[in-house]
Amino acid sequence: MNRRRVLKIAGATVVLAGSALAWRAFDQGVFSAGSGAAYEPWKNWQADESPRPLRPVRAAILAANPHNSQPWRFRVTDNAIDVFADTGRNIGAIDPFLREMTMGIGCALENLLIAAATEGYSAEIRLLPDPGNPAHAAHVLLAPGTRISSPLYDAIPKRHTNRGPYDTGRSVPADLLEGLAALGADLPGTRVIWFNAPEARAKTGELIVAATEAIVADRQQSVDSARWFRASWQQLQTFRDGITLDAQSLPPFVNAAAKMLPPLSQESADHAWLQATRERHVATAAAFGLIVVQDARDNAMRIRGGRLWQRMHLWTTSKGLAVQPLNQMSERADRELQLGIAPRFGTALKELVADAGWQALMPFRIGYPTVEAKPSPRRDFKSVMI
Repeated sequence: MNRRRVLKIAGATVVLAGSALAWRAFDQGVFSAGSGAAYEPWKNWQADESPRPLRPVRAAILAANPHNSQPWRFRVTDNAIDVFADTGRNIGAIDPFLREMTMGIGCALENLLIAAATEGYSAEIRLLPDPGNPAHAAHVLLAPGTRISSPLYDAIPKRHTNRGPYDTGRSVPADLLEGLAALGADLPGTRVIWFNAPEARAKTGELIVAATEAIVADRQQSVDSARWFRASWQQLQTFRDGITLDAQSLPPFVNAAAKMLPPLSQESADHAWLQATRERHVATAAAFGLIVVQDARDNAMRIRGGRLWQRMHLWTTSKGLAVQPLNQMSERADRELQLGIAPRFGTALKELVADAGWQALMPFRIGYPTVEAKPSPRRDFKSVMI
């Protein structure tokens, strides 16, 4: 074979390889983060299509929720909105008693109420209105009222969970943390405990890492968590839910490489999550917080806890802060109770709360972001209507 022919073959190989890489990049959405039908709800949430109060529902579906499972349904009439839990979208052994799911419903309810007030409705709320149907989370009766503008409303389309590193050179002032906790003053039976002193922060971080290790070692919890990961652009656009690479706040080149390469094995993915928890989430937290309620098994309390979390997340978004749920301790405590095993993390949470009158609902971290958080896919509001 002469030199010219070798060069032609080599050139053709390079072109084919480049074309394959380009196609892979296109197919995996490397250059399409935040686009496509799965992200339209973030952009058209203020669309006005009907005299019925639909905008509050459009706002509700943008709320925080566990594993981006979006476990909610809505029924809308001319003067009321009913909110239901979609229990078929539970996350299995990660949330065996539906604590996180119910908090997610509370988050959606908070967005709905903020949007309703901005639209000029006054709202009368009844939690768990139907004793015969535990999935019926809330009945919201609407009446004409005064339009109430709020920075929280403006933050709804900007609120995203930031899983990136936080600025280790900036602490969150104590008065700001106190003001954040005070947002729940109208939500009976809820409060926030802060762990921002170095020793308390270190202890809490160690427990979060240890709980993550325990989840990874629990085959069923690992499998149930992985079920919600959307490994391809097609999956993401089809299901319009779940955990995505774009929402991990990875450096751009790492994110692109992760999309281009074959999906990780479950063991490798678990290891990557554990590493991120230890080296990014825990290591860069300016402080940890813990939402507590008087009865963590009571669904009304869980809904109020979810409302507080959503309100806090919107408020931090408006102030340039970042927050991220770190539910691992609570997930392990629930799993321990489900399996009837020694309550290692149940006991640890009680010690952190240090008050028999309160029970842990959800740990989280707070700090100043160093990277921009990306949106997660969302189902269209029509798909969650009854």
